[in-house]
Parts: sequence; C-alpha cells; structure tokens
Amino acid sequence: MKIGFIGLGIMGTPMAQHLLTAGHEMFVRTRSKVPEALSAAQVCATNADVARHADIIFLMLPDTPDVDAVLFGKDGVAEGLSQGKIVVDMSSISPMDTKTFAQKINALGCEYLDAPVSGGEVGAKAASLTIMVGGSETTFNTVKPLFELMGKNITLVGGNGDGQTTKVANQIIVALNIAAVGEALLFASKAGADPAKVRAALMGGFASSRILEVHGERMIKRTFDPGFRIALHQKDLALALNGAKAIGVSLPQTASAAQLMQACASNGWGQLDHSALVKSLELMAAHEVASK
Repeated sequence: MKIGFIGLGIMGTPMAQHLLTAGHEMFVRTRSKVPEALSAAQVCATNADVARHADIIFLMLPDTPDVDAVLFGKDGVAEGLSQGKIVVDMSSISPMDTKTFAQKINALGCEYLDAPVSGGEVGAKAASLTIMVGGSETTFNTVKPLFELMGKNITLVGGNGDGQTTKVANQIIVALNIAAVGEALLFASKAGADPAKVRAALMGGFASSRILEVHGERMIKRTFDPGFRIALHQKDLALALNGAKAIGVSLPQTASAAQLMQACASNGWGQLDHSALVKSLELMAAHEVASK
C-alpha cells in the first residue's frame, strides 16, 4: 500500500518503521530530520503532498490543535485528499472534536478512523500496542492488517469518536492506578517497611497490576525517564474533565489525579514519566519512596 505518516515522534517513528519494514511504500512529513530508521521513506514538502501520494494517511500527533492544523490548516492533509482515501488519526485527542474532523473528511468523499493507542514507547517499539478504533466496520477491516503491524489488542469500539472516548477512559484508569500505587508505596516506606519488598508481596495478591509492576518499580528505583510524559497525561485528563463537564458527569478521583500531576508540572517535572506523579505525594509527606 501507499502509506502516509505524519508525526514522527517517540512513538510515531517505531510505528511507521513497522509499516515500512513490512514493505509498504511510505510518504512522510516532519518538522525535524527524518529518523535514520525511516531513510527509505519519501519525504514530502507539505502535509497535503503526503495526502496526494498516499492512499491511507496516519497521524500521530500530540494534541487536538495539532491534528486540526495538520488536517485543515494551510497545505493540510484535506487539501491533498481525493475520493476514497482514508485518514487514520492515532493521536490521543478530544472525542468531540474527532467527530467534527471525521464529518469534514467524510464530506470530501474520504473515510476516517480515530485509533488512539496505549502501550507507550515500549509498546510502539515492540509492535504490541493496544489500538482502540472508532469508525465504520468496512474501513476498519481495510486498515486492520496495518494495525496488526503495530499492535496486538485491536478493537473496533464503535463509530467515530468512540476510539478517543475509550482512550480517555484508559487514561483515567491509568492515572488513578498510578496515584494508588504511589500512595501505597509512600505509606509503606514512611511506616518503615522496605517498599521493594512490599511491592514484591503485593504482586502476588489481588492488588497486583501492570501499574504496580512497572511504575511501582520506577518509583522505587527513581527511574523517571519517559515513557509517557506527565505533560501528555495532563492533557488526557483535561480531555476527561472537559468531556465530563459537557455531558454532566462528576469525576472526583480523576480531578484529584489531575491536581497531583499539576503539582508535578508546577515543580518542573512535566517532562518526566507519569510514574513521577508520586513526587507530588512525596512533597506533602516530606519523604521519598526508596528501597532500603
């Protein structure tokens, strides 16, 4: 297939590399130097040029305004689209704006899938991402072989916007679990127990989780290199809270986790991995989680 890929960041680069390695012809557009791993891709001058050359155009961008600009700004993807092409947005952005974007792309005679991912840089490199998709079943089936080159758990959730809604739900669960693990390990550490041994014990019980396994270890070993940055998780929780307000739902625990991340950002830790949320709890306790 002729594939376009826009957004060659920490996750976008390995995702695009999997598609390129599988033998697909690739057209890319990036503001920075094209990574060496994608040297076989053809570099386009504009986003519109990517859309003109490719049949399926993937986006992997930081936030809603970035997707809006790439799709509908000057020399944007929309300007290069023609009947029957497919736009696949794998960014994590607003579900409500996604529905608007899809309508605009559909009006051009093209199809749209929102397909945000979970799994971070590790999952992107290992092609083990969880992919949550919103859009038509026919379009999903067309793109699914490409999704399978990037991920393992691939689910068509519903119509446009439902993929993004699922990703927001995912980020709520992850944030609250990080906060819970942080509080538990901080409590254990300040009470005098070895948090590493406490974590090992909990991994064998009902409290066991992927967050306790991976991020609990990060908290103990102080390995906060991203991963998935606090600043990006803040964006996702803002999407959750703004969406909750729009539909009349209260999310008190999500709001609490968002405030803990805000405390981290205010102290200059926004570029650390989201497991560093524990640092805001440590500030209040005047105690640092660390293995004895």
